[in-house]
Parts: sequence; C-alpha cells; structure tokens
Amino acid sequence: MIRWPRRREARPLVPRIRVNPRILELQTAKEILAEIFHARPGEVDEMIQNRLEEMEERCWREEISRPDEEGLWPESFCVGE
Repeated sequence: MIRWPRRREARPLVPRIRVNPRILELQTAKEILAEIFHARPGEVDEMIQNRLEEMEERCWREEISRPDEEGLWPESFCVGE
C-alpha cells in the first residue's frame, strides 16, 4: 500500500517587512522626546523641524560671516552656480 505524505493546512504567508534602521531609530527618538517632554507626536515633529531650521540658519550665518580665503576650496558648492 502506497502512503502519500500528509497534506498540511495552508497558512497565509506573513510578509516580512524590512524596516530601514534609520527610520526605526528616528521613531524611537521621537517616542523618547515625547515621553521626556510630555508632548504629543505632532509637537515632537514641530520641535525637530524648529531645531533643523535653527541649525540651517546658524550654518548660513557662519558661511556668510567668514571672509573668503584665497586659494582654498569652498566647503560646499552648488552645481548650478
């Protein structure tokens, strides 16, 4: 007598989602900030955005206030200039 292998019940496949570690790190940092400052997620996003704008403004002021030094390459440049 031939014995056929038992059929297993089909289960739906659970796709494994690959998460970018940087996104996971940012999400964790936001949760920590929300807990420390007792803030809502939208407020944490606003805090981060304000901080980025302050940093950009500070970098821009430093770039303008530095005198050009002849013979040196600029730290950054735009291709369109």
